[in-house]
Amino acid sequence: MRTVKLAGSTVPAIGQGTWYMGEDPARRAAEVSALQQGIELGLSLIDTAEMYAEGAAEEVVGAALAGRREQVFLVSKVYPHNASQRGVPQACERSLKRLRTDCIDLYLLHWRGQYPLEETVEAFERLREQGKIRRWGVSNFDTDDLRELDNAACATNQVLYNPSQRGIEFDLLPWSQANGLPTMAYCPLAQAGRLLTHPVMAQIAERHGATPAQVSLAWVTREDGVIAIPKAVDPPHVAQNAAAGELTLSDEDLRAIDQAFAPPTRKQRLAMV
Repeated sequence: MRTVKLAGSTVPAIGQGTWYMGEDPARRAAEVSALQQGIELGLSLIDTAEMYAEGAAEEVVGAALAGRREQVFLVSKVYPHNASQRGVPQACERSLKRLRTDCIDLYLLHWRGQYPLEETVEAFERLREQGKIRRWGVSNFDTDDLRELDNAACATNQVLYNPSQRGIEFDLLPWSQANGLPTMAYCPLAQAGRLLTHPVMAQIAERHGATPAQVSLAWVTREDGVIAIPKAVDPPHVAQNAAAGELTLSDEDLRAIDQAFAPPTRKQRLAMV
């Protein structure tokens, strides 16, 4: 498994996402089991947020962490409407309770909202000093947002990125790499079926004895400093995600993906879902 330096720790380049977890109580046991399986397979970074199922995804993660907290690099996110000087610590306390832990390794602003960045950062720093979080970062920030933030303490930027959504490659990703800022890629398998059913992805997968999903994960994490956080509940998919960390695409593979999903040639509005 390839690794990335993130917030002073070494983490796997492929972690586990939890968007849409916690929405169906009947799936809770399977979701907890999937996260635990992923941890055992080396997918030790888990990403969640207070937004996901309005906290229920954090509860799923909390259950999965039982007896395993020291094995996991834990990421969660605060709603923009909670990103005030008073709201941040209150939101963090609620997340800590749901996650059944006393510290979040990396706490992110989910996207920009009404509160000044300086106010949110001050609240993050206070949490860090209190030991409630170890580091903080942002999500859904474009290049201009990061320049405005202008804070070396920011540990990551989490954005949408996959072969069919490559807009960040024009300026955001190069800027982040030049400034030593790791990128966390959400929806690395895309949300619709077009990516994973594309014939080029299928052809590349066949050459490697892999799946199109594994090809997409290998592509997203092909460069240093990029972490993919796919969500999986079915055991075979969890195992496939973990195995994708060993897949290296050839130059021929990369050229074929470029032809199927052209890289950006101009600045694009930052894609978000």
